[in-house]
Amino acid sequence: MNLLYALQTAFDNLRANKLRSLLTMLGVIIGVGAVIVMVAIVQGASARVTNEFESMGSGLIIIFYDADSKDKKATTRRIDGMTMEDVRTIEDECTQIVGISAELQAGAGTARRGDREIAVTPNGVQPAYEKLRNLKLARGRFVSETDMNEWAKVCIIGDKVRAALFPDSDPLGQIIQYGSLNLMVVGVMEKKGRSLEGDADKAMYMPLSTMQKRIVGKDLVGAIWAVPKDPKQINPTMEQIWRILMRRYNNLPGFHVDSQESILNSINTILSVFGLVLGSIASLALLVGGIGIMNIMLVSVTERTREIGVRKALGAKRKDILIQFLIESATVSGTGGIIGIICGASFAYFIGFVTQFVPGLENPQTGAKGLAIYLPVGVSIGAFCFSAFIGIFFGIWPAVRAARLDPIQALRHE
Repeated sequence: MNLLYALQTAFDNLRANKLRSLLTMLGVIIGVGAVIVMVAIVQGASARVTNEFESMGSGLIIIFYDADSKDKKATTRRIDGMTMEDVRTIEDECTQIVGISAELQAGAGTARRGDREIAVTPNGVQPAYEKLRNLKLARGRFVSETDMNEWAKVCIIGDKVRAALFPDSDPLGQIIQYGSLNLMVVGVMEKKGRSLEGDADKAMYMPLSTMQKRIVGKDLVGAIWAVPKDPKQINPTMEQIWRILMRRYNNLPGFHVDSQESILNSINTILSVFGLVLGSIASLALLVGGIGIMNIMLVSVTERTREIGVRKALGAKRKDILIQFLIESATVSGTGGIIGIICGASFAYFIGFVTQFVPGLENPQTGAKGLAIYLPVGVSIGAFCFSAFIGIFFGIWPAVRAARLDPIQALRHE
C-alpha cells in the first residue's frame, strides 16, 4: 500500500468529521500538553537552580555544626559552635583544599544613615570569602587582612542598601549605623537579585573579627567554606575534613560536611520526582485519549465495512488493510500530539510571561523575571513520537478487526 495515499486518506477522514476528530484527539491533546507544561517548568526550575549554585561558587564544600541534629540523642556533650581554631586546623591539616573562609551571620538587622534605614543581612567574612563565593564588586574593595587584624569598623553593602541609604551620593567613605556600631562603607556589591540564600542585594559584609569581637562577643563561626584542589576529588576531601573534625572533637555528633554538588543533586532529584508524579497524572489523559481513538477507529471500521470489502475484492491484502488503519490511527494521535505540543508550549510560556509580574521571581544571573521556562527540542520530538505510538497501540485491535473482515460479507453489509 502507498504510504502517501494512506496518509491522504487519513487526513480526508479527519476533515470529513472535524468535530468527531477533535473530540477523539482531545485526550491526547490534553495529555501531551500537560506533559509539555510540566517538563518546561521543571526543566526551567532545574536550570535556574543549577545557575544559582554556580553563581554562588562552584565545587564548594560547606562545614557547619548543628547541636540539634538527628544525632543529638547519641550524646549529652555540646559545644557552642565552631571557632576560628577549627578553621586554622582544617587549613593546616587538610592537604586537599586550596582555599578556605569562615562566615558568621548575626541575623537580620537594620542599617541607618540619618533618617533613612533598611533591613540588612550582616555577614562576618574573611578576605578569601569574596573569591570562594564568586562575589562581584561594583565599586571599592572587599574585606582585607588588615581589617581582620584590627577588627576594623568597615563594611561592604549590597545594591539595595546603597540605593536606600545613598540615593543621591557616593557611599564610599561614608558612615552608616548598625546597632551601636558606626561602620565606614569601603565597597559596594554588584546588583545580584534574590537567590536560594535570600536577597543578596540586602547583604552587608564586614570583617569576621569585627562581627565576633564587636557584635557577637564570641570567637564563633557559623559555617566554613572550602575549595578542593581537584573538583573530581571532592568526596575524598570531604572525608578528610570529616576525619579532622572527628579527631579534634572525639567523634562529637552534630557536624555536617557537605558539598554544593550533593545539595544540587538532592534538589534536582526532588524536582525529577515531582516531574515524574505530574507526568504519571498526565499519562492518564493519554490513556483516556488512546481508548477514545480505539473506540472511534472501531466505529470507523463499521462505517467503512463496504469500502473494506471493495478493496479486498480488488486485490487488497490483509496487511494492506491493517497498515491503512494503523496509519490512520497514528495520524489521528500524531496530529493530536502536535496540537498538544503547540498548546502546551504556548501555555508554559504564557505562565512564564504572567509570572514576570510576581515579585521575587527574578533570575539573579540574567535579570529575567518570572518562572524560568525551558523546553528541550528532544522532549517535543519524544512527545510527538509517543503520541503516535499511542495511536498505533490502541489502533491495533480495530486494524486487525478490519483486516479480518470477509470480503463477501463486507460487500453485503448495509
